[in-house]
Amino acid sequence: MAKANKFIKNDAGFTGLEAAIVLIAFVVVAAVFSYVMLGAGFFTSETSKQVVHTGVAMATSSVQTSGDIIADGNAAGTAVANVTLTLQLTAGQSPIDLSKTIISFQDSNSYNATAFNGTADASSIKWINELSPANSLLEPTEMAQITIDLSSENVGANDQITLTVIPPQGATLPITVTVPAAIHNSMALY
Repeated sequence: MAKANKFIKNDAGFTGLEAAIVLIAFVVVAAVFSYVMLGAGFFTSETSKQVVHTGVAMATSSVQTSGDIIADGNAAGTAVANVTLTLQLTAGQSPIDLSKTIISFQDSNSYNATAFNGTADASSIKWINELSPANSLLEPTEMAQITIDLSSENVGANDQITLTVIPPQGATLPITVTVPAAIHNSMALY
């Protein structure tokens, strides 16, 4: 019996091979853990990058006016009948779908949330440099003249009006102009 107890209490049988197996197990566990942590980090950084790009796209204005804002007076010369503005993309922006664009109107007396509705008022758009094939997208090098009917708004001489262009993506574009002191058939708003 003494001989059996001698082997049980003796640690001399723990060899370098067993130590290597334990070391390899620790390395494998550490490698799997680091792979999971790196994967989570890469996923988080990619998601953060997408959030930043989306935020920049939504915060920057995607359209701008080109040229003067032109108004036409009514037949009696007492009020503005319609306003025409020319829109184009700002530098580096993606195409904008004008059928989903809304323009609101506001003056000191009234507010019209949909003075221009791209879906309903598509016939009020005149294209300049339209690319082929024709569509409702405002693309680079294109310009769109949009005529907004204001005959029901009673805009008179010296009135200040604000037209707010609300594209489907990107920041809104507020345009504040003043009607001249005399209403003419055609006049530039300033």
